[in-house]
Parts: sequence; structure tokens; C-alpha cells
Amino acid sequence: MKVVLIKYNAGNTQSVKFALNRIGIEPLLTDSIEEIQSADKVILPGVGEASSAMVYLKEKGLDVVIKNLKQPILGICLGMQLMCKYSEEGKTDCLGIFNSTVKRFSSPFEGGRRSRGDVGDVPYAKVPQIGWNNIYNLKGYLFKNISDKEFQYFVHGYYVESGENTIATTNYLTEYSSALQKDNFYGVQFHPEKSAKAGEQLLKNFVGL
Repeated sequence: MKVVLIKYNAGNTQSVKFALNRIGIEPLLTDSIEEIQSADKVILPGVGEASSAMVYLKEKGLDVVIKNLKQPILGICLGMQLMCKYSEEGKTDCLGIFNSTVKRFSSPFEGGRRSRGDVGDVPYAKVPQIGWNNIYNLKGYLFKNISDKEFQYFVHGYYVESGENTIATTNYLTEYSSALQKDNFYGVQFHPEKSAKAGEQLLKNFVGL
């Protein structure tokens, strides 16, 4: 099976590669249009900033390529956000696969300052969210053998509101989409490559689609 990681102006590709290695997959990291189009599975990983990432994708012609892929494609963190129509980060027009807007978390404890109280259900809520949080209302094969309210690892300051394409939900300052799906396009806000057994299971499920 040929699994491609799309190379673009974002980080964390090595962590995803190593996670795939652990389940017996040796992915190809590339920005080659031909390699991406010929892959069995495609992953758009990412830790970075939306506007600069979109500039790179457009310069390489990958914005058009990604939208027209027919095989399963998984966006991780920034990768999922780039699949949406617009991001408040850098006021960025994104790929428009999901009809959703990426919004910035708003917290009274910006910059990591802590309070002795709670914000909603989240103690010491701060922006960005960094750490473990649970996912629930799970839908579809991507979450096969993953329990409702399972914990996954998050690092993000922007989120996607719940909507028609939501297949998993999380609550941090507000309830939001921790996973999206439309046709062959999948996205997860969390980092399965950093999420122990539950994250490994999700990657196995994606490869098995």
C-alpha cells in the first residue's frame, strides 16, 4: 500500500511518519503531484500557521490537487483546518472542502495565565489548548474500536464549530468538532501520532478504509 504524507510549509511530519512505521507502514513524504495522485491513502499533517501553509500549497498547485483527490485523505490538526473554507488565523481562504470556518479560541486566561476557578467544565482553561482531552459522539469507521469519551492529545489555538460534517466532538471553552468527514475527506483536530493506543487505532482504521 502506498501512503503519502503531503510535504508543505508545516511541521510534525516526522512524528506522523514514525507513528505509521509502528503500524507497519513506510510512508512517502512528498509534494509531487504525481506521487500524491497515485497514492492509495494521503495524509495532510500539520503544525503551523494557516496563511503561510496555504501560500505553499497554492505555489505548488496542491490546493487544486487535494480538492480533487478520490482516495481517502486525512487532515491532522492544521491539515484539517486547511480543509475548511476559511480560517481566522491570518484571515485565510482555505481549501473549502468542508463548509466550516476555523475560529480562534477566546479565553480569559490567554497566554497561559491560570485562574483558581474553572471555565465551564475545563479547569484553568487557556489558549492554546495543550494536552489530553476526550472525544465523544463518535461516528463512522474511522473510530472503529475506539471508545466514546476516549482521550486524544491536542495542541491548537483555533477550532472548528460543530456542523453537518462533524463525526467527533470535544469541549474546551466551547463545544467543537474534533473530527470531520465529507465523502473521502477526513480530518481530526487532535494528533493521533501522539495519542498512544487510541491514536494508533485511528491510524490503523484510516489505512484500512
